[in-house]
Amino acid sequence: MKPERAFIAERAIAQHDAALLRPGPDTAELVPALARMSERLAKAVRGALAPLLGGNEPQINPMKPMQTDFADFCSEIPRLAANSLMQIGAAPFMMTIEGETVLRMVDRAFGGPGDTPASLPREFPLSAELMIGRIEQIMAACLGLALGGNGGAIRAVRRDSSLAQLQAMPAETQVAGLTLNVVEQGRMPWAIALAFPLETLAQMFAHGEAKRPARPPRGPALPTDAPFADIPVELGAVLVDKRLPLATVSRLTVGQILSVPIARNVPLVVGERTYATGTIGALEDRVAIQITQLS
Repeated sequence: MKPERAFIAERAIAQHDAALLRPGPDTAELVPALARMSERLAKAVRGALAPLLGGNEPQINPMKPMQTDFADFCSEIPRLAANSLMQIGAAPFMMTIEGETVLRMVDRAFGGPGDTPASLPREFPLSAELMIGRIEQIMAACLGLALGGNGGAIRAVRRDSSLAQLQAMPAETQVAGLTLNVVEQGRMPWAIALAFPLETLAQMFAHGEAKRPARPPRGPALPTDAPFADIPVELGAVLVDKRLPLATVSRLTVGQILSVPIARNVPLVVGERTYATGTIGALEDRVAIQITQLS
């Protein structure tokens, strides 16, 4: 049977992007991927925590991630701890910091030496809750940077000092535990512990690991850029360059007045090079030089 007209498809055949059809990472690849990401996370956290630690950047040492179940991860968490259930997109993970650490940070924030009370409270005071909230925001932002934006929106869902009340995830959930050891000079080290379910890791690295951004080409350093901007430079203003006979110099006495003609253009010297010239004037109660020309 011959058709009366040629057959033409009404729509083009769908062409799927190979990236969309690419299988997700194998389970065996998830923990090593987390270990590589932890190095980038540590660098981001180091600078972000400095404002909470008196402006001094701490040393952040990421430990090798360990795969375990959630119950085993929680077995080392003390009675009072800042336990935060967080999400990457819709995928959960948990962050925990010892309660004593949080209280020491609060004491420092109010000008104290970083002491903790003789007996720990049963619950965190409001000041500690505010501190925990800031740490949650910092960790969410730093994790987003470490993932290169691949993780989606990262936020804290809820927090509780009681793991039973938090109900973060079932005890048998397989997780990868990541610990960031925070070392401050002259202070007790402390840790930020993170528990990522393997399903959450699969979503985090579903599109591959974040690539390190290419470094922009470097041009010549500018004097206004760090670290050169703060280097002190000795600047000399040569007001008078007068020659006197040796006989006159030998007869100088206290109270004697010398006629000193000041040049109209006063050179400003850096090292042995004239950098600029200016004219002498007054500013409030001080002698000043107004720059008239740059050499």
